[in-house]
Amino acid sequence: MSLNGKVALVTGAGRGIGRALATALAESGVRVACVARSEDELSRTVELITSGGGSAVAVPADLGDAGTVPDVVHRVTAELGSPDLLVNNAATVEPLGPSTDMKPDAWHAAFTLNVITPAALSAALLPGMTGAGWGRIVNVSSGIVARPGTMIGGNAYAATKAALEAHSLNLATEVAGTGVTVNVYRPGTVDTAMQAWIRRTGRGRLDGATYTRFVRNHEEGGLISSDDSARALLDRLAGDATGQVWDVHDSR
Repeated sequence: MSLNGKVALVTGAGRGIGRALATALAESGVRVACVARSEDELSRTVELITSGGGSAVAVPADLGDAGTVPDVVHRVTAELGSPDLLVNNAATVEPLGPSTDMKPDAWHAAFTLNVITPAALSAALLPGMTGAGWGRIVNVSSGIVARPGTMIGGNAYAATKAALEAHSLNLATEVAGTGVTVNVYRPGTVDTAMQAWIRRTGRGRLDGATYTRFVRNHEEGGLISSDDSARALLDRLAGDATGQVWDVHDSR
């Protein structure tokens, strides 16, 4: 099925995978609502899309506050119409460090951005999708869920991504038969600002072997581009598969 003419809401669209996916969707004829905290980065994403003849709007919002969801949905719907596709890509890797040093507020912030806000956005958009008989929800996760012991010092990140995947697969079963699909996407080890930030700040917060692996992966060319990862996801969006965990390497 062609995605031409559909409306997508992409979070974390200011940079990295989110920007690459928003741009690729627009090239496929999708009107894209780009949501992120940084207005400057969002403006650049929208500029890239519109300069190529695509259609996009910037919706600045701090998704670390789940209370912003109703306003985001209202603004997107008012400007582009009810979204047919939702890609929950925005996430934080914080807090990093030994679990004994983690404060409850830091865990709460991680779960809000990585789990609660994606669930709230899905709940807000589902009535429109089910009413139309068609919708696509994709929650961007991480390979850490398959190997949670490989990122020592990233306990909160591992826990939030595991929770996001469980939510996604449960929701897929709940809405089965409505025309709405819900899937998980593990984008691979992508050359993003988050990866660069971990290399800059992770020493002493991650355990030595974990930090060294992040640095070596970059030095040895082990990272894939945001564009490659986004394209692997885009190739799956029009299909009817649901309740699946997609990995970028499955389609490379």
